[in-house]
Amino acid sequence: MKKGNEHSLKEAVDLLLETYKIKGKFQETAIVAHWEEIMGKTIASRTTELFIKDKKLFLKLNSSVLRNELQMARQKIIELLNDRAGSEIIREVVFL
Repeated sequence: MKKGNEHSLKEAVDLLLETYKIKGKFQETAIVAHWEEIMGKTIASRTTELFIKDKKLFLKLNSSVLRNELQMARQKIIELLNDRAGSEIIREVVFL
């Protein structure tokens, strides 16, 4: 049972991230760090570059066939990543 000013660890971390206005950056970093877990081993192994800037996910793949398939599934990728983050972190996917 919580007393007046007690928070769970998750609540405390969320409050800290919001206070210092770094929650979005933390979520972006989590997406990049867990790319293989989110997208699968096959896609992750063919990803040569991955970063997020200004709510855009930049992807470089070493397979043109996979790039074409992912271009057609852009919206699904955006939804998947935003669901994983719990908020809108990605608005656009750019293939390099």
